[in-house]
Amino acid sequence: MTEITKELVEEHGINNDEYKFILDSLNREPTITELGIFSAMWSEHCSYKSSKNWLKKLPTKNNKVIQGPGENAGVIDIGDGDAAIFKMESHNHPSFIEPYQGAATGVGGIMRDVFTMGARPVALLNSIRFGDPKHSKTKHLLSGVVSGIGGYGNCMGVPTVGGEVEFNSCYNDNILVNAMCVGVAKIDKIFYSKASGIGNSVVYVGSKTGRDGIHGATMASAEFDDDSDEKRPTVQVGDPFAEKLLLEACLELMTKDVIIAIQDMGAAGLTSSAVEMASKGDVGIDLNLDLVPCRESKMSAYEIMLSESQERMLMIIEPDREQEAKAVFDKWGLDFSTIGILTDTNHLVINHHGKLKAEIKLDILESGAPSYNRPYKIIREPEFDKSKVSEVLDSSIDILRILINSPNLCSRRWVWEQYDHMVMNDTVLTPGGDAAIVRVHGTNKGLAISADSTPRYCSADPQEGGRQVVAESWRNLTSVGALPIAITDCMNFGNPEKEEIMGQFAGVVSGMIEACNTLDFPVVSGNVSLYNETNGKGINPTPVIGGVGLIKDLNHFSTPLIKRENDVVILIGKTDGYLGQSIYAKEILNNTSGLPPRVNLENEKKIGDVVRDLINIQKIDTVHDISDGGLLIALAEMCIAGNIGVKLDLNKEEMNHGFLFGEDQGRYIISVPKSFLSSTIKTLEGKGIYSQNIGETRGKKIIINEQDQISIETLRDLHEKWFKEYMEG
Repeated sequence: MTEITKELVEEHGINNDEYKFILDSLNREPTITELGIFSAMWSEHCSYKSSKNWLKKLPTKNNKVIQGPGENAGVIDIGDGDAAIFKMESHNHPSFIEPYQGAATGVGGIMRDVFTMGARPVALLNSIRFGDPKHSKTKHLLSGVVSGIGGYGNCMGVPTVGGEVEFNSCYNDNILVNAMCVGVAKIDKIFYSKASGIGNSVVYVGSKTGRDGIHGATMASAEFDDDSDEKRPTVQVGDPFAEKLLLEACLELMTKDVIIAIQDMGAAGLTSSAVEMASKGDVGIDLNLDLVPCRESKMSAYEIMLSESQERMLMIIEPDREQEAKAVFDKWGLDFSTIGILTDTNHLVINHHGKLKAEIKLDILESGAPSYNRPYKIIREPEFDKSKVSEVLDSSIDILRILINSPNLCSRRWVWEQYDHMVMNDTVLTPGGDAAIVRVHGTNKGLAISADSTPRYCSADPQEGGRQVVAESWRNLTSVGALPIAITDCMNFGNPEKEEIMGQFAGVVSGMIEACNTLDFPVVSGNVSLYNETNGKGINPTPVIGGVGLIKDLNHFSTPLIKRENDVVILIGKTDGYLGQSIYAKEILNNTSGLPPRVNLENEKKIGDVVRDLINIQKIDTVHDISDGGLLIALAEMCIAGNIGVKLDLNKEEMNHGFLFGEDQGRYIISVPKSFLSSTIKTLEGKGIYSQNIGETRGKKIIINEQDQISIETLRDLHEKWFKEYMEG
């Protein structure tokens, strides 16, 4: 019998107060299996002990939300009896240790969260962040992560349709890999994880259990040090072909009304799925681990309970329906084993080889889990000092050349061409735009989906950054003509035990609350990843927002590419030329100080609603929101995509780098056929929205006031060159 020492308790990430609570609750010393269960369930990754008091404040409802946070994924009503089911999660620590498997199993895990609720996955997105391109590990990690994402998603036959990539030295030792999945189901065929029915069977399905991933949840809840490579055994190993079989078997069984409850075995494996299902149903659960299918010999109860082997599910089924269910999994060549029973004890009871290995009251594991109101201090940058801005290069085109070929503004084609974004044949708008569009199969309506974050804003002013990241997601969905409905989030931060880091979290959440309320854009699912630090150095606060919206009629949507010559180019939204925290300031001025641009949420909503209306009444079909890099970068992207140039006519006051490269929020560029120009301007003026005519679409160049100019061909070469040369050079 393993001796429970102080050192062993500390190794399991349990502090002195938490361990005292365990002793008092059990009225005895825990077994090693029980200690492992507490370690997993009370880890930051599973219990949200530092964040849940803040997360409870987020808006989670509107008239389209069917299921908010607390289930495997969020659910929204998209009309006609259809529901969209979606979630985003992190796999940061595993991907740094083992980039291919870490990223691959992140994709596999988020898909299981979606299809366990009865939805067929229809789209994958990702948000990935790496260190300085010059850092010795960056290229290796990037290559492995992209291969892992593509390898798993492509094998599953689910299109990867969008995402983002960022480079920043703050991620040198803590990369971020956030994966998002969206699925579609019928509203009356959604499955939940609440166990019910005393005497019902607890059934294990899927792949066999191995020793991979043990302590994965605990490892993901701790800082790294110089020995991070030693954590390699805690990384799960994925098999997308097994997951494809599991997907089809689950969806087939779901047509038979056999499943009472179902849960993915994700973080903390069998432990979390059993505890969460029983706790939600206010029932007890008895498990016999002798019946768990194992692929390795002599596995202990501790190892079986904490394994994070992939492609596994836990189901609750009535005993007399077991054979019917087993026949489906036999057909797909997957394990099916009844490993336990629901009881009325409200206890988790675990037996192995005829011995009692654990008996814990479920309330202790769930409601008894620690919850901390950690002290925090919100730190903001000082005001951006405009007096220190000197236009170091006279030519705006010279600036454009530099920025369009910089690591964080260049084309990501090298990345997304490794993903199959057309499989299933329902992808309407492919990667590279403001939001992806995926047709709801067999209909003429579409889901618009995006993944967004601006960590530099959140670092400079957490509350403003929180407002901006939600507004950016809302704006990107609006840009394609979709009605934004709800979001999932992935909150990536450093060590919450530090006041300034907890202040970043508190500030960002406060800003998100304001934006979600104003824009009617609630949070329905998500994930928190803390302790993204190595040797005491944390990442920038990185809340990633996955937004989902609805296009009711796919005859009416817009794209960023310029489609015709002789359209009038209209800038919507007031431009002040603010350069604080802009990519221009960093790349050209080497200035990373100052506050980010302000977000006017009421203005965002007013402008966005009108832009969406103009798209839906078919007045405009070319729209691009202005974000990273500012106006001239956005125009360059539109010209490259459509292979048509723009002739800009700007007044003297507008011929400055602030106007052309500032990142003022709440702005869009549209191109309008002259036949619709008068009515479009009238609509904008009628709503009190500022707009200005800045030029026309024509030729194959961007020309500014007949002076500065650059060909689309040159721009395209610059835009595509950096990534390709970096990865192949």
